[in-house]
Amino acid sequence: MQASKTQTILLVDDERDILDFLQYNLEREGYRVFTASNGLEGVEMTQKIAPDLILMDVMMPRMDGIEACQMIRQELQLNSPLIAFLTSRAEDYSQVAGFEAGADDYITKPIRPRLLISKVEALLRRAGRKNGAEPENGSSSIIVNRERFLVLLEGQEILLPKKEFELIELLASRPGKVFTREQILATVWGDETIVGERTIDVHIRKLREKLGESYIRTIKGVGYTFSE
Repeated sequence: MQASKTQTILLVDDERDILDFLQYNLEREGYRVFTASNGLEGVEMTQKIAPDLILMDVMMPRMDGIEACQMIRQELQLNSPLIAFLTSRAEDYSQVAGFEAGADDYITKPIRPRLLISKVEALLRRAGRKNGAEPENGSSSIIVNRERFLVLLEGQEILLPKKEFELIELLASRPGKVFTREQILATVWGDETIVGERTIDVHIRKLREKLGESYIRTIKGVGYTFSE
């Protein structure tokens, strides 16, 4: 049975089947999940439960997602919850409006369960940085400094290109956890970018050249894990 997580997620969507799908997969991972069926209800629920993350549809009755996001950010002045919009591929216009309203990210529907969990984990890591929690992670010999966008290897600063940094940050965020190739592609490169699995191998090789062979371990046929 999955261990309980401390993070709370609010789902806001007027389609019951989508709410059930999201809730089932997130609760299976141990998250505390609440639901709302429209933007107004989502705003009210946000005040009550103070979620860490809000996943919100754009087109909804009574109050749409854009209006709800604006109310949360401007009228309620709540900046602590991350807000990610759920949008279809045909709603590019809403992504711009969503960011202008105060959203932090968006997730394109339809979404696969593994990709959903990877996206949520990435967003909640961002929430920890946003709230000042855990500015660095790693062992005494290697530290990933998110604020300065660099890695400290035995006290020596190592500057990395953006994707290499995001890759080592992901792996080091959960030492010992095996990240599948699909999870890595979804979190580091995103579901909108078409890249081959060879791309991961190249970035792993470059990281090993700079950090040494001992930190990133290959799990054959599955993915990679970070060892302290």
